[in-house]
Amino acid sequence: MNAASEGYKPIPGTQLTAYVNARLVDPGTGYDGPGELLTQGGLIVDSGQKLFADGIPASSEIIDCAGQVLCPGLIDMKVFVGEPGAEHKETLESASLAAAAGGITTIITMPNTDPVIDDISLVEFLKRRARFGALVNVHPMAAATQGLKGLGMSEIGLMRQAGAVAFTDGVQAVANAVLMRRILSYASRYDALIVQHVEEPMLAEGGCMNEGEIATRLGLAGIPDAAETIMLERDLRLVELTGARYHADQLSCAASVEIMRQAKRRGLPVSCGVSAAHLALNENDVGNYRTFFKLSPPLRREEDRAALVAGVADGTIDVIVSGHNPQDQESKRLPFAQAATGGIGLETLLSVALGCFHNGHISLCDLLARMTINPARLLGLPGGKLAKGQPADLTLFDSGKSWIVTGNGLRSKSKNTPFEDRLLQGVVLRTVVAGEAVFIREET
Repeated sequence: MNAASEGYKPIPGTQLTAYVNARLVDPGTGYDGPGELLTQGGLIVDSGQKLFADGIPASSEIIDCAGQVLCPGLIDMKVFVGEPGAEHKETLESASLAAAAGGITTIITMPNTDPVIDDISLVEFLKRRARFGALVNVHPMAAATQGLKGLGMSEIGLMRQAGAVAFTDGVQAVANAVLMRRILSYASRYDALIVQHVEEPMLAEGGCMNEGEIATRLGLAGIPDAAETIMLERDLRLVELTGARYHADQLSCAASVEIMRQAKRRGLPVSCGVSAAHLALNENDVGNYRTFFKLSPPLRREEDRAALVAGVADGTIDVIVSGHNPQDQESKRLPFAQAATGGIGLETLLSVALGCFHNGHISLCDLLARMTINPARLLGLPGGKLAKGQPADLTLFDSGKSWIVTGNGLRSKSKNTPFEDRLLQGVVLRTVVAGEAVFIREET
């Protein structure tokens, strides 16, 4: 079918938009090359190398991509927002502004709010608020345990029906093995995804950075990578017992990557993620007690960082996330051990992740799969590919253009980015949600 065929007749009241002169990168098919794309209303009509050989449909808005990358909109699978309860740190509106500027068209929010997202009414509240207050798609993860207290299982079945895309206790692990087994068993009945923060709490208690020589030199209590691997190994045994779908939300060390690699070879229904920060930074960045580098899990050795990059490249690691966790100045302007954990990352996710491509570790198409089609498939969401009938959620970016990160230049309410004053490569030019441009970068 070409642009002059009957299939392109406009639906009354909808806008045709033609994207021309693009470098189409579609992780859904593996295509990376020149092409064109047509959207109608909120859906993709078609895409291809010579889509408009017979002319662009009349009355179309024409977007000249000037040879830049046009790909499915990014999906960020781990985003903390302050709403409800801590709107001074972040709201759905401010988070969506930051997401749109970062080329992210869908954010998955964590249940660590006040009140906790642990029942149907709160899932529905968050979805309703997002419909009216957010520029991008918002889907909530709900709490795996009641009140995130790790004592009793939340109502997974009903919340899944209400629209929760997965279940997690967010910044802490479900430590009780019996309870975790029950959660996994129950979740398997609904094909629900259980997402775990893989950190054994007693081994991590009191720690604030990676355990090792640098922590000792700085006089800071460390968190051993065994805290991660022990919890991960335990959970994988429980997955074998229950057959449930399981996702380790952020790996941080080489040993964990190898554990997941072996689990996948055994055919377990498991997946895992990594934050962009852990692909680009290591424990040395903490050297001046800079609290913006206090993350969870902690930044680890350079060898671990390299192993995470390798895990992304070979497909062991399925998803790259921002781990966006806004903290106000009062929470971060404290001695390192007392400072709050977390860094923002919505606007820097793509640029930081592109470092893996620019350094030759992975193809652009495979890298973008970790932020588009892979999270879409894990969560059962539409999007992630440039196919007919898919949502017209798109990201246009210049992979070669550089920019310097400044706190004041970021749209998040909080400014705790670990990449402040860093030069990053990759600039988002336009973000489209349901066919509507929600972000267009002004010429500089």
